[in-house]
Amino acid sequence: MPKPKTNPFAKFFIAGAIVVATVAWLAISASGNAKSYYVTIAELQAMGNKAYRVNLRVAGNVQPGSITRYGPNANFTLVEKDKTLRVVYEGAEPPPDTFKDESQALAIGTYGRDGTFHATQLQAKCASKYAPAKPGTAPTGNVAALAPKA
Repeated sequence: MPKPKTNPFAKFFIAGAIVVATVAWLAISASGNAKSYYVTIAELQAMGNKAYRVNLRVAGNVQPGSITRYGPNANFTLVEKDKTLRVVYEGAEPPPDTFKDESQALAIGTYGRDGTFHATQLQAKCASKYAPAKPGTAPTGNVAALAPKA
């Protein structure tokens, strides 16, 4: 009895479909973890149980005297109007050089049931670094770019 003929492309079609399905599943499942929602400190504290289930971005000013560094990590308090938020930063990189008292900071991570924000990423900006020079004072930074060309 002869063997039934099979389409030689059937094996490639099935293998290709499995690869496409796997890549699609990985893309869809990974995109949920990559999302983070920006909220104010007041909004975060008013979110209730939903705050514990999503990745968040919270910004504020670093409260003076609240920074405690330990290795590449740091604990600090963010302030926004009359609201405060305790932040524990444990990331892969140390906080940026611009991270200091009264700087603006953006913490990315999750909110814990203990009322502490657990950040895995931290961005900071020092507003005074980008402010215009006061009248009568010399500019700081890369003044060579401002010098006339010879």
